[in-house]
Amino acid sequence: MTSPQPAETRTRGRSAQTATLAEIAREAGVSAPTVSKVLNGRADVAPATRARVEELLRAHGYRRRRAEATRSPLIDLVFHELESAWAMEVIRGVENVARETGLSVVLSESAGRLTPGRTWADQVAARRPHGVVLVLSGLDQSQRALLTSRSIPFVVMDPAGDPGGDVPSIGATNWQGGLAATRHLIELGHTRIGAISGPTRMMCSRARVDGYRAALETAGLPADPGLVRTGDFHHETGYRQGLELLRRPDRPTAIFAGNDLQALGLYEAARELGLRVPEDLSVVGFDDLPVARWVGPPLTTVRQPLTEMAEAAARLVLDLGRDEGSAAATRVELATSLVVRSSTAAPPVL
Repeated sequence: MTSPQPAETRTRGRSAQTATLAEIAREAGVSAPTVSKVLNGRADVAPATRARVEELLRAHGYRRRRAEATRSPLIDLVFHELESAWAMEVIRGVENVARETGLSVVLSESAGRLTPGRTWADQVAARRPHGVVLVLSGLDQSQRALLTSRSIPFVVMDPAGDPGGDVPSIGATNWQGGLAATRHLIELGHTRIGAISGPTRMMCSRARVDGYRAALETAGLPADPGLVRTGDFHHETGYRQGLELLRRPDRPTAIFAGNDLQALGLYEAARELGLRVPEDLSVVGFDDLPVARWVGPPLTTVRQPLTEMAEAAARLVLDLGRDEGSAAATRVELATSLVVRSSTAAPPVL
């Protein structure tokens, strides 16, 4: 007499017939217990066998019933890079929700890649967390199918690219933030305003620069391509690109930096060239990290509610795990706001 297998459901269109684990096993050329091991995320299955079984499970639309899935008391939090104060704000938000719900947080980093590796997905399936929050990252089709087959919900926070209409995500009003930052500089009287952007492959970078350009166009000012520089979201980019902009004979009198770390690099470039902030150069950042209040002069910046965004992502992924019927994709954008401090002033009289 065989032992009962874990309850599974199969949905493949509206009129598909139900297949059994035994049928899947025969088609894969393995035993039913092996199929069960794959379904339960067990590590003692050969990679080639696991891939073959996974493909058949996807083809047959198998999905563990959410109510019957055994979960670990964990939330997986995945960063594409984990090396700045920005990441600490996100961790704080997810930890707040995890603490409220009696869960722990597992941190992963994809070493700069925008999609985690295959071994990561297998490890998550084996851990069976309550959910996965991905920051500036995404999943490929096979990874999404694997997590879905295990009833492990996932949410993308601040997606780098278009996550797709069926992927829940949490973001911020980046375009509005870029608009507000640049409009503030225009209202102070600046007409030559530069910008330092993050990676163009990231939606948030493009949206912030689009907001910058929209503010210039609305004010009737030319959007000079020579005043826009592209890099990454690190201090070194702000320093290096800042030197290029500030060494121009027609240098800008104000610069909108893509984030606070770039703005701090820009401070360093200005000091090296003997320029004072804000007397000779106005600077606006983006994020409102704690360090923005501590530097001299305190940084005018666009507040991105990172901790609140992370809390919203964690709560959403837990809500998706509790109610299978609520799994329709959700896109939530939290408002940004301009925080005026001491790094911006009227342009110098030349």
